[in-house]
Amino acid sequence: MTEQLRNIALIGHGGAGKTSLAEILLFNAGKTNRIGRVEEGNTVMDFEPEELKRGSSISSAFHQFTFNQCKVNLIDTPGDQNFVSETRLSMQAADAAVVVIDAIDGVKVQTEQTWDFADEFGLPRIIFINKVDRERADFFKVVEDTKDIFATKPIILQLPIGKENDFKGVVDLITMKAYAYDESGKKTVIDIPEDMKDSVETEREALIENIAEADDALVEKYLEGETLTDAEILTALKKGVLERIFVPVICGSAIKNIGVDLLSALIVDALPSPLDMGGKTGFEPGTENEIKRAPSSDDPFSALVVKTVADPYAGRLTILRVYSGTIGGDGNFYNSNKSAKERYNQLLQISGKEQKPATGAGPGDIVAVAKLKETVTGDTLCDPDNLVEFKAAQPLPGLVSFAISPKSKGDEDKIFSSLSKLIEEDPGLCVELKKETRQMLLTGMGQVHIETTVEKLKRKYNVDVNLDIPKIPYKETIKKKIRVQGRHKKQTGGHGQFGDCWVIFEPMPRGSGFEFVDKIVGGAIPKTYIPAVEKGIIEASARGYLAGFPCIDFRATVDYGSYHSVDSSEMAFKIAGSLAFRKAMEQAVPVLLEPIMEIEVVTPEDFMGDIMGDLNSRRGRVLGMDNRGKNQVIKAHIPMSEVLTYAPDLRSMTGGRGIFTLEFARYDEVPAQIAQKLIDEIKSEKE
Repeated sequence: MTEQLRNIALIGHGGAGKTSLAEILLFNAGKTNRIGRVEEGNTVMDFEPEELKRGSSISSAFHQFTFNQCKVNLIDTPGDQNFVSETRLSMQAADAAVVVIDAIDGVKVQTEQTWDFADEFGLPRIIFINKVDRERADFFKVVEDTKDIFATKPIILQLPIGKENDFKGVVDLITMKAYAYDESGKKTVIDIPEDMKDSVETEREALIENIAEADDALVEKYLEGETLTDAEILTALKKGVLERIFVPVICGSAIKNIGVDLLSALIVDALPSPLDMGGKTGFEPGTENEIKRAPSSDDPFSALVVKTVADPYAGRLTILRVYSGTIGGDGNFYNSNKSAKERYNQLLQISGKEQKPATGAGPGDIVAVAKLKETVTGDTLCDPDNLVEFKAAQPLPGLVSFAISPKSKGDEDKIFSSLSKLIEEDPGLCVELKKETRQMLLTGMGQVHIETTVEKLKRKYNVDVNLDIPKIPYKETIKKKIRVQGRHKKQTGGHGQFGDCWVIFEPMPRGSGFEFVDKIVGGAIPKTYIPAVEKGIIEASARGYLAGFPCIDFRATVDYGSYHSVDSSEMAFKIAGSLAFRKAMEQAVPVLLEPIMEIEVVTPEDFMGDIMGDLNSRRGRVLGMDNRGKNQVIKAHIPMSEVLTYAPDLRSMTGGRGIFTLEFARYDEVPAQIAQKLIDEIKSEKE
């Protein structure tokens, strides 16, 4: 039943303990018979060799368990900046999120980023403060952090009993019961410790006041001094969570299995079912007409593909979230993005790395099918007679690029086809052939992202590659207006070659490209030869003058010339146009241009000085600064050549707490001293 279903994403920063928490949730529910450890590489949710090697999640994993007659679909998402695009895409399958925060480190940049994703998708949340048993853990400091940083009000539902090594249980402020846990994670009801009674009363009072905000009738009852029942409090709590008036905060230790059973109960009691979240709005394909699909078995079938797994042996595995209607164990559906019918032979339930046959799926279910031909992540599947298209989240733009080349000759095509399959699995990757530099570029969210992709290429497709720093796509332009003659005359036996043109070359504003103007009058050059002059200029400008880079942002105006009735030809005028360009470049003050990127760095304030100094040393120009929560945002323009290795450098400067985004801004002139050095280097390479 849809009302007995919960689709929950575990989100938060890397190292907060999401995978360990998933492991305990599954173990407590009897889905596994042992507790895996991330450091031992034997968890249910991390199973890719690249994850085991690094001891952290690099892709989202799916599993499910049952608690109090409710089925909970669990999505364990990566918290590393390198794989955050994967987190965002897989969160589309969820109806709510559990935000896992480390009690030692508190709210980190990645916590804020995944919180913003939850805002984007309108997901209600619970905050689980993990690792309260660790040295330097501070539950109350983390709670204050969440109040300072997050717009939605955090409200405390539990207080920890003891701290650091002495942490042994929690006090539930709704039931006013205290629970202690033994070494096996078994819970016992105990008396509220004497030294906690005052703080428990104070926090209980604050909790009731906050929860009452979600229900006007409850506010009145509370203000009149009436006692609120646990059932009334839970009802108001669920309403407030659903409407995102507040976010409940609880605590525990996943490793020691303290408080995890109470989290399971809260997921079921306070987080919404697909029914609570209401319908999904899509569009009639090719139009702006909205269509709403209700989470009902009676509505036509519709689903969104949230993840694709590429396997060289089993083929493509497509994971989808059903929004309306039902599907059986096998059958057909329609891909409205690709306008293609798809057939599947078996419906599967994903349980970590295992897939188990499923007899059917209804609203809210997360299931998988194998070997679809056209369908990829972000596509909408629906009933062929009731078309709908859901707007899917797009991958985040890549931040780091490497030139990728095969170690074995002749493997270029194999690289491209293998990478294409990996991009189906990880849309955060991008591969493109750069004409300017004649390199194949692999772009991702960070160096680790690229390195794991290279490892997968080797493991899955037996393709060995080299990674190199990409060449910068420099350009050239002119700064001075000049009029020159391009004249080509060659006499041989028989017909000769003759083409003569006068061309004005002048600089244009940055970003204008190339413009050709025909101002020939009186037939000085026949009309049939004018395009050949243009073609000659274009071909010559593509080869550049200073260092072999394309020349851009100039206008060429042909205004005079002469021809020979026998010896002139299109080829002769094309050569004349090319000669005119070379001659103009000698006199029109040619300069080298470099791509300038707009960078946005988000960092805790402690690192501001280091980052600003570093940006200045990279020839960056700071545009402004702003606050975002407890972090600072620095915007700057910086040459592309200076940020090719910025990801590991920023990570090193900020201890992994800084993140950045890059976007192309414009081309700008390279300072003369640097330009000359570049030109000399390129010329010596050619020699």
